[in-house]
Amino acid sequence: MQGNFKYYNPTKLYFGEESLSYLKDELQNFGERVLLNYGSGSVKRNGIYDQVVAILREGGKTIIENPGVMSNPTLDKLHEGVRIARENKVDWILALGGGSVCDYSKGVAASAFFDGDYWQEFWLDGHQPAAEQRILPVGCILTMAGTGSEMNGGCVITDEASNFKTGHVFDSRLMPKFAILNPRYTMTVPPEQMKAGIYDIMNHICEQYFSDFDDNTSDYIAEGLMRSLIVASRAAVNDPQNYEARSNIMWTATWALNTLIRCGKTEDWMVHMIGHSLGAWTHAPHGYCLAACSMAYYRRAMEQGLPKFARFAHAVWDIPAQGKSERELAEAGLEALKSWMLELGIPTTITEIGATAEMIDDIVSTTVIYPAGYLDLTKEDIKQILKESL
Repeated sequence: MQGNFKYYNPTKLYFGEESLSYLKDELQNFGERVLLNYGSGSVKRNGIYDQVVAILREGGKTIIENPGVMSNPTLDKLHEGVRIARENKVDWILALGGGSVCDYSKGVAASAFFDGDYWQEFWLDGHQPAAEQRILPVGCILTMAGTGSEMNGGCVITDEASNFKTGHVFDSRLMPKFAILNPRYTMTVPPEQMKAGIYDIMNHICEQYFSDFDDNTSDYIAEGLMRSLIVASRAAVNDPQNYEARSNIMWTATWALNTLIRCGKTEDWMVHMIGHSLGAWTHAPHGYCLAACSMAYYRRAMEQGLPKFARFAHAVWDIPAQGKSERELAEAGLEALKSWMLELGIPTTITEIGATAEMIDDIVSTTVIYPAGYLDLTKEDIKQILKESL
């Protein structure tokens, strides 16, 4: 393994069908006034909300509700949450929902006691909260697998006024203090959301995997996670009530983005950057935005990272290397990835998610370019990738 790194993850996880029972034990660690963030109401329809509220009330907590957190949390909604937290003098935040609710809750937690323009400070300038700043503790009860937000510091927010979607990875202070993961809860989400989450997981792994050429333990872990996801995803799409499949998907999602497999890696998050911009302009599910531009991006990355893409084909997809050149093996791996996406019903073009050729310049204009694993990209490169993704 090359380079130097530090690893620390303070989030406590409770996993399994009985995991919600541990919420009452956690309540003693937090103050009386809790801000309960949740989405559009599915948690009320499926009964999870009632269970959570009953536990909070039994624990003597005063609940301040903030419903309506959308799948791509907006800057306006962030402002609303900060206002509610301040006006009600909340002591901590409980996120009830998918990754967007968890993301959003971290954003409110970081911003509630910041005296200034938190959007500029944290998301645009990329700064961390000052050491002396108060930060609200966050707990998560997860209902959808995909983002890994339950065990990391990431928070993605969309400014609808400018169609600009961007994320900020906060330091360990903003990682949830605890997260409750019951795979049964993920069975309540619609099939399309499940599939979008599945590709989000795969891409989280790929963004860390497709970088560097050294023999890195992180890559072996990543390959195992991808293999598990492939098996479980097929089973879950065939039978959405398959608990074993849903539990493996949920657990893989957590480990795909809890900072473990990034150790010793340079990483490459450009599919996410393009995907964020696609999402801001099309409002398509995040995982589908990633899927829609992945193939064109990875074909280009393959030119500079040929050995890793060949390894991907053999180690993840069991494609035999015998009789194939390195390039042929690498190309076969990408075709296997595309075939799996099509098998599951995941879009492979941006046309399928509502993007048009006329939108490409706007999408490029709001795409943030970061250093990438194998590529040094320009805006013109992004434009070509999007054209190839139509």
